[in-house]
Amino acid sequence: MKKTLFILTAGFVFACNNASDKSGKASSDTATASKAAESEVPPGLTQAEYDKAVELIATSDCLTCHKVDEKVTGPAYREVAKKYEATDANIEMLAGKVIKGGSGVWGQIPMTPHDSLSMDNAKTMVKYILALKNAK
Repeated sequence: MKKTLFILTAGFVFACNNASDKSGKASSDTATASKAAESEVPPGLTQAEYDKAVELIATSDCLTCHKVDEKVTGPAYREVAKKYEATDANIEMLAGKVIKGGSGVWGQIPMTPHDSLSMDNAKTMVKYILALKNAK
């Protein structure tokens, strides 16, 4: 849903920029839309981290088994965020689980390994997931 809202907001910003007045100033709606997009970023993440994490998750198979607010095969991201504090140790450990896969913490259905994912990208994704604990 957040991705859809982000895309709609980006489209709105683009449309508003094309509708700027002859002096080259964009309408005040553009600034409002930009602030709305920035407010989507959960506390603890930069806009760049948020954008990268959303892109990584959207282009991977994560959403096949996980959703932000609903359990599918694996736990909802917010449930993971409730269980783990966003410490460096937890981010490292969870990123390792994303890469190596595993089972037992959330049930017996194993999470498939994502060994082609770099540790840095896995950490970015985990930081985003853990930041959802404080998101609106």
